[in-house]
Amino acid sequence: MDLAFLHPLYEHPGPWASVYVDTSRHTEGTPHERELTAQAMAGQLAEQGADEATCQAVRSAIEDLKHSSEPHGRALFARAGEVVLDPPLVRPPKGGDWAEWAPLPRVTPLLELAGEDPVCVVAYVDRKGADFELRDALGREDAGSVTGRQWPVHRTSSADWSERHFQLRVENTWEHNAAEIADALAVCQEETKADLLILVGDDRERRSVHERLPKRLHALVVEAPHGTGSRLLDEDVERARAEHVGRQAEAELERFRAARNPDDEGRAGAVEGVPALVEAAREHRIDELLIRVDGPDAHREVWIGEDPDQLAVRRTDLKVLGEQHSWPARADDALIRSAVATDAPALSVSEREVPVGGLGALLRWK
Repeated sequence: MDLAFLHPLYEHPGPWASVYVDTSRHTEGTPHERELTAQAMAGQLAEQGADEATCQAVRSAIEDLKHSSEPHGRALFARAGEVVLDPPLVRPPKGGDWAEWAPLPRVTPLLELAGEDPVCVVAYVDRKGADFELRDALGREDAGSVTGRQWPVHRTSSADWSERHFQLRVENTWEHNAAEIADALAVCQEETKADLLILVGDDRERRSVHERLPKRLHALVVEAPHGTGSRLLDEDVERARAEHVGRQAEAELERFRAARNPDDEGRAGAVEGVPALVEAAREHRIDELLIRVDGPDAHREVWIGEDPDQLAVRRTDLKVLGEQHSWPARADDALIRSAVATDAPALSVSEREVPVGGLGALLRWK
């Protein structure tokens, strides 16, 4: 997950209000329910010591969602009476609505709730052309269409020579249209930066377009087993998106497993565990942060200073480094702050044993 969108959160000192709101339920009573949610979240923050202006800013922001049709939810990060960032979620928050007041914004849940949302182009293909639809977790939108030759496109059953000649022209029309669809789909992928291309249509039509796409796109193509209008098509798309995320995560985990093995000089290209990660963060060596959200090390306490590279396992360590002001923080959120400052991405992993304790990193140098 690219963390660049989190930069505004680290341009101001804390403490921060972090709120996660579930907007996945939509009924006639939703506006009233959102008002109750706004009141409850503001109350939770006040109980934790948040200032009145920030509580009111959060309350107003949630009340503004009472007519929202967002399918999953919203995260809100506020301080000093202002909501600084409010990214939409691609999955509802686990356990429903919750709020936290802490020295750092509680951003780690975003790795699961707002990250890894592959964009796909669904191409509805037939013999005359194709319609393209852009999809992600937040919805769908039209992405254009292409129209090929309109005649002739249907076979006949006659064995007459003239009819065989006509059928050859039909074959030529199909091949021409498949090539035009493939060209247009390649352009659409380049413009949208889509992670997946999902082909919907009859077997032959899908295969014809697939074969004519540039080789660089073949790894991105999925042929949906169900056609246009099938109630199972949405499941095909979501399965393809989930499998894509799984493949990417497994590839990065494999890279981590290989990198953590020391070389002949005893140096490794990856580290795990809080002390090693804190040291790597202070030296700006983290190339990619790996976090298992429910890992035991994720909520381990570390100490932070005002700057992202001012963090330590013990408070006294910060004083040795010359930092006069320090606050306790969760290890995962402190490490993400450091990753944001050095433009390092983060990855949510589900492997129970890797990294050990749930926190690890690939390094920029050994």
